[in-house]
Amino acid sequence: MTITLDDISMISLSSYSVLFFRIVFIASVVTISMIAGKILSIYFMRALQDKMDKKQLSMLLKLMRYSFIFLVTVFFILPFLGVELSSLLVAGGVLGIILGIAGQSIVANLISGICLTVERPIKIGDQVNIDNNAGVIEDITFVSTIIRTFDGLYVRLPNEKVFLNNITNYAANVARRFEYVIGITYDSDANKAIAIIKNIIDEDPIAFKNPAPTVFVDKLDDNAVNIFVRIWAPSTEWYSVKTRLLWVIKQTLEENGIKIALPQRTVWFANNIPTAEEKNKENICSVFLPQ
Repeated sequence: MTITLDDISMISLSSYSVLFFRIVFIASVVTISMIAGKILSIYFMRALQDKMDKKQLSMLLKLMRYSFIFLVTVFFILPFLGVELSSLLVAGGVLGIILGIAGQSIVANLISGICLTVERPIKIGDQVNIDNNAGVIEDITFVSTIIRTFDGLYVRLPNEKVFLNNITNYAANVARRFEYVIGITYDSDANKAIAIIKNIIDEDPIAFKNPAPTVFVDKLDDNAVNIFVRIWAPSTEWYSVKTRLLWVIKQTLEENGIKIALPQRTVWFANNIPTAEEKNKENICSVFLPQ
């Protein structure tokens, strides 16, 4: 069998056409996957833009987009090039098991971080208490959450621990309530004291008028008449309002003749305390006296 130049040219043309077809197919798959990934990114961006931080949302969308392009490329292009996916799946399964065992906590923290960013029980700047760590949220990543405690310490909590623990968010509501128990003496005018306290709260520019504050006599204690005070203030200002109003109330009550009660104990002394000899004499007499 002889091979002519025409046969060689035909074989070359067919190989070039196959190569060209493969290039066009690969380029088409990559282009379509990029377009589909972009469409998915836009969809998820619109769905999650009000629920996630912009920086974290951008990172998540990029991760989803490139993962989608990679998966489409693997499942469409590799079989076209003659690569068996079954061998890759076996190798990938083994690798996945190894990585899953080695990085179990990292994967758990990553999933918890995604859940936290979607659910948004906390955000940067919130005053919170998580697992007895009270402070301000400084940063939330996909793996960990950073809290600056009220005494200036930085605490890094894994997101899995944050997600599974009870979260107390002091700033989630616009208003926060605080309370006083003010004890006045029994000889002070309780009605006057209540009127003074209500007037102080009404004149304060930050304390809320709605919900309305409540001031009432709560308990008649051993040493004082206890006046119970409930005040609402903005969550961002409640601590400063609480400390300031308490001192203003104390000063104003004292200026108006209302005395703040102190713990007291009354001790009664007999006029004549018997001596030891007198006590013994009384005991002897009590024995011999006729009944």
